[in-house]
Amino acid sequence: MRGGFAVIFYLLDQATKFCVLKSIPYGASIPVIPNFFYLVHVRNTGAAFGIFQDSNWFFIILAVIAVFILGLLFYRHVFPTPASRLAAGLLLAGILGNLTDRLVHGSVVDFLDFILPWYGHWPAFNIADSCICIAAAIFICGSFLESRRRV
Repeated sequence: MRGGFAVIFYLLDQATKFCVLKSIPYGASIPVIPNFFYLVHVRNTGAAFGIFQDSNWFFIILAVIAVFILGLLFYRHVFPTPASRLAAGLLLAGILGNLTDRLVHGSVVDFLDFILPWYGHWPAFNIADSCICIAAAIFICGSFLESRRRV
């Protein structure tokens, strides 16, 4: 697991959320690139895309279990490649970033807001969410590459 990456991205996530909390009023939207990218201040007590709202305690417990399992997997050397260790570090950073929000603020602070031409308004997200998605993509790509090596 790339501990340094986990710490860097966790701190980046928390620093950006701190800036949002201090400088963007709740519910406000600041255009960065009009009709495409905005900085917002919204909260999420659910999961991705706002599903399972008002389930904060469930996701706190789930996050604690996930961190424990990640630590156990790292201890057992389940992440043998640099890519898998990077993905595990990003996943840890993302989980801890959103867990911190849930414990400190009672919800996850989201602030990146995009309007995509082919989709429309994408749900707001944060750096921790991005870390989790990138980690998942690395794990998925790694599994495809690993299965191709076995053939």
